[in-house]
Amino acid sequence: MGPVHSQRARLWGDLSIFASAFFFYLSTAVVRWGAGHVEIDAAYYVFARFLVGIVTVMAVMAAGRTGLRVRSYHLLIGRAVFNCIAVYCFYKAVALTTVAEGNILNMTFPLFVAVFSWLFLKKQREVMASLMVVVAFVGIWLVLAPDLTNFKSGSLWGLASGVTAAAAILYLNASRRDHDTNTILFFMFGIGTIAIYAVYHRHIFVPNATEIFYLSLCAGLGVIGQYLLTIGFRYVSAVEGSIVSCARILMAALLGPYMVGDPALTPAGWIGAFLILGANIYLAVRRVGA
Repeated sequence: MGPVHSQRARLWGDLSIFASAFFFYLSTAVVRWGAGHVEIDAAYYVFARFLVGIVTVMAVMAAGRTGLRVRSYHLLIGRAVFNCIAVYCFYKAVALTTVAEGNILNMTFPLFVAVFSWLFLKKQREVMASLMVVVAFVGIWLVLAPDLTNFKSGSLWGLASGVTAAAAILYLNASRRDHDTNTILFFMFGIGTIAIYAVYHRHIFVPNATEIFYLSLCAGLGVIGQYLLTIGFRYVSAVEGSIVSCARILMAALLGPYMVGDPALTPAGWIGAFLILGANIYLAVRRVGA
């Protein structure tokens, strides 16, 4: 019974993480769907996502009668700040480029985790991993602009989301050692809500019914994705979860033309997406032996 239960648990974990990738994609698709119906800045979508998130976490904690368990404010705040920046850059990239490009560039964060590890941890300086990072950067260039004439400055927001998400992941890995999920999410959503409102309050207003629909849909899908991701990683290893998460790269490339009317990726764009995907998988597998 033990192995069967373990196999079912892993399947549940894999399905949860795959579903989280789909919900994260749908959350960004809402930004594009609403573009022709409402005038909502990317900052407002991010604010709504964090606001719904903090309310959800507080409700879960109240239902479970659990409290915050804080051991390191530095780690919790670092995670929250970098995640806030990463999410804003991600939504900004989707608004200025395409949903596919925004998602693919956001999924470069494992590469930047490797870059940061190479810079600050000597034992992580392995030749093959460094080569994979170079290959992935070639893929990034193919996605951004296979020739100089097609480069869009809005793509830099997507790349920035990958860089800051990498920093957020490093803080998350450190935070997990001493903090439970609800404590981490409480600080992440809470600080994110306050920070976005403080900086972008001019873009936040009392919405009408149509605006509430798009804001709520975007926020709800994003929060569901966050919880599914958290649940999934309870049943599978970090490497398995990372590989399944990379499905969002292909998901964005395949669904873009049908879900949001994105232009199909060029052959160079497809090559770039697969180079990023392959590098992500290699770096995830490599962490098993690290």
